[in-house]
This record gives sequence, structure tokens and C-alpha cells, in this order.
Amino acid sequence: MLKQQLIMMVFVTLGLLCVIWLSQSLRFVEMIVNRGLSIAVFLHLTSLLLPSFLTIILPIALFFVVVFTYNKLIQDRELIVMRSAGLSQWALAKPAILLAVGVAAVGYFLTLYYLPYSYRQFKELQYTIRNDYSSVLLQEGSFTDIDGLTIYVREVGQDSELMGILVHDARDPKAQSTMMAKNGALVRTDKGPRIVLLDGNRQEVNTADGTMSILYFDRYAVDIAEDVTDPSLRYLEARERSVGNLLTAKAPDIQQQDINKYRAEGHERLITPLYAIGFAALALAVLVSGSFSRRTQHSRLLIAIGLMIGCEAMSIALKNIAAKDPALIVLMYINVLVPIVGGLYWTFRGPKITLARETAKDHEEGSRI
Repeated sequence: MLKQQLIMMVFVTLGLLCVIWLSQSLRFVEMIVNRGLSIAVFLHLTSLLLPSFLTIILPIALFFVVVFTYNKLIQDRELIVMRSAGLSQWALAKPAILLAVGVAAVGYFLTLYYLPYSYRQFKELQYTIRNDYSSVLLQEGSFTDIDGLTIYVREVGQDSELMGILVHDARDPKAQSTMMAKNGALVRTDKGPRIVLLDGNRQEVNTADGTMSILYFDRYAVDIAEDVTDPSLRYLEARERSVGNLLTAKAPDIQQQDINKYRAEGHERLITPLYAIGFAALALAVLVSGSFSRRTQHSRLLIAIGLMIGCEAMSIALKNIAAKDPALIVLMYINVLVPIVGGLYWTFRGPKITLARETAKDHEEGSRI
């Protein structure tokens, strides 16, 4: 049973991972179609997001594997045979519990180490694409959005010469401006790529009175990206930080308004792998602990799925609540411990109806047929 569940676990996880990867990677396809990035860079960029998907997929995939496996054993009456052979509740539930512990261990490897590492690599690669690939991001005859800048180039000549340039700068919503120039060039500086405009004008509208001011220039420079070469200048997101850094979040390393949110993220990293054991325990409690009856089997499956969805929804809601009120973080732990403790207790409690009585009912149903 353990081998069968392990093989199914691998295939179900890969299937769900491919579906989610395809749905999430569509937003990066434009970089290949319109911006000229290579397939290798695209695959590398999207693959760095997989660990964040895996932490969510693994417990759910395990739940459906356990439900499918034990439901098939019930339908084929193999669990009745196992009970008749003297197998205990622990022997019946042992394969699923061992697999759940293994999945939880993989989950802790992802949340404690690989998730922050891969997400930081993702953000750094994003920065590299935005800066080192700026020359291919500017495609002639099309509008290109780069971090609040909308750039149009009529034609790209030799030596990266740009002709017929329009730049709309909306990085500051209160002071948006539009620049037009006959020609220019894309140059690289220590502060990142910069567009140098030649022989043009800069237009800005005063939002207070609606008047427009025009500045004519012979030479004007527009920075495409800020200088974040020094890692200390970039504010790290929660997914880029280690669990220890999140749990001990404090200013000035973390902005004051983000401290509670980052601490909730740290606790969620510790809790998420445990949902593998919790979901497996729920499936076992509903399927293995109950009496063997075909008439109530579908209702049991619906109950198991409903309990799993309820726990998953509560985990999302409690994380958002705990980010606002740290005193409620304890509810996040309760939400994962209740399925584990309650599910395992109900599993080892055993079926209420004896095997002999259930077998007699099966014979009666068979004689009626």
C-alpha cells in the first residue's frame, strides 16, 4: 500500500504542478513573444516559482491519494479481508501515516530552506531581465511597459540608435510627464540602463489647474531602473527571508507596518507542512474508522473533502487575520492540530459496527440481488 500511494503521490503532484505552472507562466510568455527573451531564461524564471506552489500542492495531493486508495480498498472489500486477517487500525493506517510524515519532511525542506532561496533567485533574475535585457525589451513599432514607464520607438537603427521616441513616465502618479524626441540611444550606466533623448520636448500637466508646461531640450536622460546593485538597497519580501528572520521581525530591517505580516508568514512556514499529516488523518478518520457500507460511501467522501476544504480555507483566513492581530497566531496552530489529533483519534477508535454484523448485511444485500 505504501508503494502504491507513493507512486500515485508522485504522479498527482506532477499533474497538479504542471497545471498550476502553465496557468502562472502565461504572464511570462509575453517576454518571449514580444520581448525576445530566450526559452532557457523563461524556463529558469518560471521554475524558480515552483517551490511556492509545491508547499500548497503537496498536502492536497496527499489527501486525494489517501482518499482514492482507501476508497478503492473499501469498494473492493479488501479492507474487510485485512480486518479478518487480524490487522489492527494502526496496521491499516500505517502506510498513509508514513507517507504523510515523509511529505511533511519534504514540506519543511521547502519552507525552511529552498523557498526563500528560490524566490530570492527569482527576484534577482527579474532584476537582471529588467536591466541587462533592456535592449531587447525595446521593440520598434510597439509600446513597452517597464516599471511605470511606457516607451514607444518607431525604429531601432544601427548601434542601438533609437528614432522617433515617445516616453510616458507614470512612476510618480502626481507628477506624470510625457517626452518626445527625434532620436536617442540606450546607454548603460552604474545606476542601470538609461535612455538619452536628443532634440525633443518634455510635457507635463498641472493636475491642480490643468495647465500644460512644455520644456524643449537638446539632450535629456531618463533612467529606466533604479540602482539596486547593492543588495542592502533592496527591500526583501517575506518569501525571500528565512523563518528565523521572519519570526524575529523588527525595525529597521523590516518596515514597521510589515512586522505583523512578516511574523504571520514565518509561523505559516512552520505550520504548512503539518497540513500533510492533518489532511491524511482526516481522510483516514472518515474512511478507515467507519463501518464498511456501500450505501454511505459517497457521503463519507463528501464529508472528507468538505473537511479538507474547510481547513484550507481557514488557514488562509487565519493568516490574514493574524497579520493584523498577532495575538490570534495561536489560532493558526489550532487549525492544523485539530485535524491531526482529532483525525488520528477517530482513526484508531475503530469502526462502530462489528465485522460480523457488516458481513451479514453484505450477504443479505447479495441475496436480494
